Amino acid sequence: MKLAGSITSKRNRNAFTILAFLIFITGVISAQRVAILTPSATSRDAVYAEALTQNMSAPARVLDRSQSEAAFRSTTVSYPFNMTTAEATVAAAGMGCDFFIVLRTGGQRRSSFTKPDYFEAFAAHYVVDGRTGELRAWILKSFEATRQEDADKALVDSATGIAKELTGKMTSENRNVPAFEQVPDPDSPAALHLKPPIPYRRIKPEYTNLAFLYDVRATVDVEADVSSDGKILTTRIVRWAGFGLEESVEKAVRSMNWRAAMRDGKPLPMRVLLRYNFTKVDKE
Repeated sequence: MKLAGSITSKRNRNAFTILAFLIFITGVISAQRVAILTPSATSRDAVYAEALTQNMSAPARVLDRSQSEAAFRSTTVSYPFNMTTAEATVAAAGMGCDFFIVLRTGGQRRSSFTKPDYFEAFAAHYVVDGRTGELRAWILKSFEATRQEDADKALVDSATGIAKELTGKMTSENRNVPAFEQVPDPDSPAALHLKPPIPYRRIKPEYTNLAFLYDVRATVDVEADVSSDGKILTTRIVRWAGFGLEESVEKAVRSMNWRAAMRDGKPLPMRVLLRYNFTKVDKE
């Protein structure tokens, strides 16, 4: 009887060990390696980034920030808040992360017709999928107070809730991009007898009120898959900017009527790259 009890106990221990190992492996596999970047490198950036880092929880695992920043600086990103997907994937590979968050914080005095002047502290969060380079989420948080230091404190104090919100955006997602012929170089043989897809009437994307409020100058690139009957099947932002500009571009592209690509007089599906430049123009 003692021998049987010993064997049963050993089996239980083995089963527990296997279960613990499986739980550990599952946790490792599901953990998302996250880099937090502060390209502007202001003191406000540093304080807020540290607060976010301390409040990030599973499945996010924040990498050493100084190492991430050094690896990011070694890349050739032209403007960190307006990256192409190609730039973003190269940067993520250099940092060794699954996702990265680019932070832009700021503080300023605001005037209003409806209330006394006030101070604002804000943080724009760019959540980037390192595998695809796509902007998974863009989140703006803003706090107001009668003094700048109070607005800054409110921003830092909000890090617990914001960290949880950001973590929720960093889930694995498989996105299959369908294969489409792209518009070839005009001088290439593939361009012979080809008319690329074009809209019958171009619609200019709206420069959003949010972009105006924060004086944003940016470029948004979008790939649009146009079917053989001139319908937009899918769109994919390949250079992002935040502040609602991606949504504005996609809305404009989908609102246009398109003439399908033509080769030797026959319509065919094709992917076209469109670029939109945004700059602040004073509103009347």
